[in-house]
Amino acid sequence: MNQSVASDFILVGLFSRSGSPQLLFFLVAVMFIMGLLGNTTLLFLICVDSRLHTPMYFLLSQLSLFDVGFPLVTIPKMASDFLQGEGSISFGGCAAQIFFLTLMGVAEGILLALMSYDRYVAVCHPLQYSLLMRRQMCLLMVISSWLAGVLNACIQTSITLHFPYCASHTVDHFFCEVPALLKLSCADTSTYELALSTSGVLILVLPLSLIATSYGHVLGAVLRMRSEEAHHKAFTTCSSHITAVGLFYGAAVFMYMVPDAYHSPHQDNMVSLFYSLITPTLNPLIYSLRNREVWMALVKVLRRPGLRAK
Repeated sequence: MNQSVASDFILVGLFSRSGSPQLLFFLVAVMFIMGLLGNTTLLFLICVDSRLHTPMYFLLSQLSLFDVGFPLVTIPKMASDFLQGEGSISFGGCAAQIFFLTLMGVAEGILLALMSYDRYVAVCHPLQYSLLMRRQMCLLMVISSWLAGVLNACIQTSITLHFPYCASHTVDHFFCEVPALLKLSCADTSTYELALSTSGVLILVLPLSLIATSYGHVLGAVLRMRSEEAHHKAFTTCSSHITAVGLFYGAAVFMYMVPDAYHSPHQDNMVSLFYSLITPTLNPLIYSLRNREVWMALVKVLRRPGLRAK
């Protein structure tokens, strides 16, 4: 087999497909900075404000951690390639991107499902909330999501990069993603692609089933509430999470459950940009704009230097 000795891959940058790459670069850079600021601010507030030391905010802090990691794995490399006019990435760099993105993707999907269970307990079993969502249970939830992500990342990264890549090393994507890499392999990857699709469906369907079940019970409980204030509070706390779930799983379903024949590489790039940059940027806004506790924590932190000066 005439296998290429070179181990580097060439990434087709997102900006090269744009009619105005400078404008797109500026927009991506602004969103990247906004996302980092929003998520790190949310992490900081959850750490320093004792009123946010609750199970819901502990799980939210893990979501913010994933939302910091997603853009850091892809956007700086993409920006560097655009500024330097090249798109090469080493075999090790490609492996690192696949590992961390698949880790955080699976872990975040499971975490969102577990966050829906937290909302179910809070609305449907408020008197048992402190028992069912005790610290040990929250830690178990977070550790489980991380372990599932690590296991999935180890399997996908090792198998994907085990295939021989001959002739073209040009990846039709702005980062190393498994489906885009498999198209370059000179070996038969059909069995692995089928296994990947099957596991992808399970990884998406099982958490979505838990989310649907949890919010089905939540909706029933909310409709039975007679107090308008309780009705509004339950709706407010759950609507943010439902929005985040829709953004994350909408992109994931398109990428991994819709057959390749129904989407082009350009569409794949747009959807990948959506879940690797746009969703992590929007999540802190979604969880804070309608959340009075987060705003109060922010005001408290902003006033602290002024109080010390006095």
